[in-house]
Amino acid sequence: IGTFAHPDIAFEFASWLSPEFKLYLITEFERLKTNEAYQNKLEWHANRILAKANYIIHTDAIKNNIVPNLTDKQKNFIYAEEADVLNVAIFGMTAKEWRESNPNLNGNIRDYATVNELICISNMENINSVMINENVPQSERLEKLNKIAIHQMNILENCNNIKLLK
Repeated sequence: IGTFAHPDIAFEFASWLSPEFKLYLITEFERLKTNEAYQNKLEWHANRILAKANYIIHTDAIKNNIVPNLTDKQKNFIYAEEADVLNVAIFGMTAKEWRESNPNLNGNIRDYATVNELICISNMENINSVMINENVPQSERLEKLNKIAIHQMNILENCNNIKLLK
């Protein structure tokens, strides 16, 4: 036979009886919270790496289709300008506008993106590279990318599999 109690009551009673048990309980709780935070960071980091990997596809399309037609002075700005096409399509602002509105944050707009935004960025980089390869004008690409980004973000916000990542 024996005595039964709610786990919270049992932990409290055992902690009162044994300071060593209380220290063990606190240490174990801290370890679990640290692991939980680390797992969340890993998921975000994995998506950030995916977005960066797809950026290579994007920059390659720029290098092969846009840069050869520019002067040396124009080439210095084209990659940032094309990255801002994606930033405006997804975030509604350029990297410079984000930095100006967030002067106390380090990094860039994408470093603070949600998992869903990173997935969308990855998709938009691929779509934009296809449109660049097809010589679609930048203004037309921005409009199309924005519509696609809005559509994808709505889907991602309601996707149960993505919610599991959060």
